Amino acid sequence: MKKIVIVIVFMFSLQPLATQADNDVQAAFIREGNLWTKIHSREQQITTQGKIEYPPQWSHDGKWILYQIMVSDYHHEIWVYNMGSKKHKRIFEQGSNPKWSPAKNIIAFNDGGGLSISDLKGFRNVASGVDNYEWQPDGKGLIISSAANLRPDGWTNPVLYKIPVHQSLDMPVKEFFVIPKTLEKGDNKIISINAGDFAFSPDQKWMSFIVSPTASWSMDSNMLCVLSSVGKDFTVLDEVITHVTPPKWAHTKNILAYIAGGGRIVFGFKNKKLNTADFPAFTKAELTPAGFADFGFTWVDDLRFVVSRVKEAEWSNDPEERPSPSLYKMSLSGETQKKITDPPKGFGDEKPVFTAHVLTWLRISNDFSKSDVWIADQEGYGAKAWIKNVSSYSLFHK
Repeated sequence: MKKIVIVIVFMFSLQPLATQADNDVQAAFIREGNLWTKIHSREQQITTQGKIEYPPQWSHDGKWILYQIMVSDYHHEIWVYNMGSKKHKRIFEQGSNPKWSPAKNIIAFNDGGGLSISDLKGFRNVASGVDNYEWQPDGKGLIISSAANLRPDGWTNPVLYKIPVHQSLDMPVKEFFVIPKTLEKGDNKIISINAGDFAFSPDQKWMSFIVSPTASWSMDSNMLCVLSSVGKDFTVLDEVITHVTPPKWAHTKNILAYIAGGGRIVFGFKNKKLNTADFPAFTKAELTPAGFADFGFTWVDDLRFVVSRVKEAEWSNDPEERPSPSLYKMSLSGETQKKITDPPKGFGDEKPVFTAHVLTWLRISNDFSKSDVWIADQEGYGAKAWIKNVSSYSLFHK
């Protein structure tokens, strides 16, 4: 009788997890090229064109969803969907890299070589010659970058600028920081062409970003850099690639986590280590144990992570011969590391996201033919398929 009671109590202890997720978390996801939502356990199809490739984005208040319709290979329309009125609105006919403001329902996006901002009623051009950008955490301004250009005497420098949200084309723009033409870390050296993946420390005193060389070269080697908010202290932190989880700051501490190591994945499942760097001390630590490689991670809190990890192996053209990643929970010190998922043969657990006290991730088949969103608590307990047949998703925490 005692064993039965224990089993029943355990089963019921898992029950609130899915209920909590459905009550506290709203999901927008892409299935077979269409936008869907899952709210209060109910899935609803929002679009029918079947032409959406990029992940959807929630507005800061959860009232809107931003998505992009692919008209052709180089032609993407920017649209928004209102959760209340159930109406769609096209924001721009041919734009790219749209991002919501973190504070208001306005969208910035690249328009050819420029940057524009839309209040969902119209749009205005704010800067030209913009290669990449990011909203500042308070939504009052943006950091923008211009790419290096090739001239007869060589490459120019990529340059960073800060602009206010009310910037217009006729207003002067002041340089914030000129990135050196070449960057080195150890034996690795690149030409500085582009800057992106901007992220801000919790106290906004530091900004991380990735500097990339030419397109083909950037598949193998890029440099993660950190710059102080006043533009004086600059450091090249490590060599990275861009096809892994981008660098992320801790929730309340100036600790940057990132996956270090160059070399594209087809050169092997190796040389990808989760590192941390503490600022302003500039102290670094490598957390991935020998014989393993990490490709994705999420902060649980300031002291813990969940990582997507594989045993190091060479690349194989046969999907069944490739190593399958599992999720591990680990401490900031690296002393505690525990495997929390065990996907079946032919599947791997990737792209973990921790929010609202629940852990989600994609369980993807090795041949990429199937991908489902799974959910569990931070220890991996109560793991279950939450949303099936998903290419990408975004969560909004009420």
